[in-house]
Amino acid sequence: MLENDDWWRDAVVYQVYPRSFADSDGDGVGDLAGVRDKLAYLGELGVDAIWLSPFYTSPMADGGYDVADYRAVDPMFGELADFDALIADAHALGIRVIVDLVPNHSSDQHPWFQADLRDRYIFRDRPNDWESIFGGPAWTQVADGQWYLHLFAPEQPDLNWENPEVRAEFRDILRFWLDRGVDGFRIDVAHGMIKADGLPDVGPKEGRQAEMLGDEQLPYFDQDGVHDIYREWRPILDSYPGGRMAVAEAWVTSPERLARYVGPDELHQAFSFEFMMADFHAKSFRTVIEKALAEAEMVGSPTTWVLSNHDKPRHVTRHGGPARARAATLLMLALPGSAYLYNGEELGLPDVLDLPDELRQDPAFRRSGESRDGCRVPLPWTASPGCGWQDPWLPIPDSWRLLSAEAQQDDPDSTLNLYRAALRIRREHPALGGGTLSWLDSAKDVLAIERSPGLVVVLNTGEEPVLPEYGGRVLLSSGPLGADGAIPPDTAVWLQR
Repeated sequence: MLENDDWWRDAVVYQVYPRSFADSDGDGVGDLAGVRDKLAYLGELGVDAIWLSPFYTSPMADGGYDVADYRAVDPMFGELADFDALIADAHALGIRVIVDLVPNHSSDQHPWFQADLRDRYIFRDRPNDWESIFGGPAWTQVADGQWYLHLFAPEQPDLNWENPEVRAEFRDILRFWLDRGVDGFRIDVAHGMIKADGLPDVGPKEGRQAEMLGDEQLPYFDQDGVHDIYREWRPILDSYPGGRMAVAEAWVTSPERLARYVGPDELHQAFSFEFMMADFHAKSFRTVIEKALAEAEMVGSPTTWVLSNHDKPRHVTRHGGPARARAATLLMLALPGSAYLYNGEELGLPDVLDLPDELRQDPAFRRSGESRDGCRVPLPWTASPGCGWQDPWLPIPDSWRLLSAEAQQDDPDSTLNLYRAALRIRREHPALGGGTLSWLDSAKDVLAIERSPGLVVVLNTGEEPVLPEYGGRVLLSSGPLGADGAIPPDTAVWLQR
């Protein structure tokens, strides 16, 4: 079932945020055994792989992205035996497993930092003007007067990738997890690690220094030397059978810069974040799709689409409701390349915007007032009070009982069953997955594409219903169509010609 080395080129990958996914022991925190218990659900959903956000030993200053031991499971999530059982069961179901790798920084509780091995981090006598992504300065002073760099929270000191011991350690970490059977890695802050020589100041700048998808080169992101790291990693991945892969989380300034991360001697994929940032309008979607496809063509790699993840508002909230979210999903799943889903989007979950401040755990909230906790609320599994959780680490709205997997299971019109149908058709239809697309003439507020052979995708982002001009039988629609076949606003449809 896992023999295709190019599986990642058109895979649908489901991101699991472990502490919010499923709780096996009733302590209010999701765990690896909980993920294992839900593998049948994921198999029925129809995903090709899961990506596990960090489950490593961590003080959880940044939701596990502050790693204290890269080779161990944090007790809140279980132990290595639970991981081994999870990966064995997933593979038996034909589901591959990708794990997060966090190489830009460690936890300040990592043995290296605790042992004051400063040459493995970035220390200097005076700070420069760099700012943390989470707000405030990117430097913290220690007792003897030196300062260390942390592009994120102070509990996340940046590693010094000019030190060969750091490079050797991460090559070994890759092999450790590959030996346990992982199928790939999602590289956190893949554009980080290497800083400009001399750590120069950014200089005066209006607003915050680091803007996602900004157009200004910064001395701490996307430095050319980062590619030397990936050229060291690629032979390791290639030395294992079964199509082991890596996907970059890289926020860079241009398609040309992003394309450099992908290729036969570096990484396999890079997320197309501009699709996630697009407005719900035909012109906006077309612009970012064309740009992403051009990026992919530069390096002969598939595009990697994403609508939601653990760092951004869920697309139900971002696009203004479930109808638009369902329509955007059908568009994404019809595009050539691979697609990444975020746990709970198949239930149509919105962000939770009214979490009490004292319960928020995102370090960005404490430093800048911005919070990602709203997209990390635990998933509702049952329609009973608590939605299948006992005292979850973030409160689940009672209204989510109606959005629970149990409530949606047998409803043919539910978002859960829309996802199941879309993934089934995507897997079976010869036009979907890899390949190319062509644009069809359409009205200003309508997006129409053709996937050969014989599939037309139409998205209406306007304010009035539109009659399809392309003919064909309806395979799937994101919402009800008119009696005359008209496509209402905020609706997408797949047509078989």
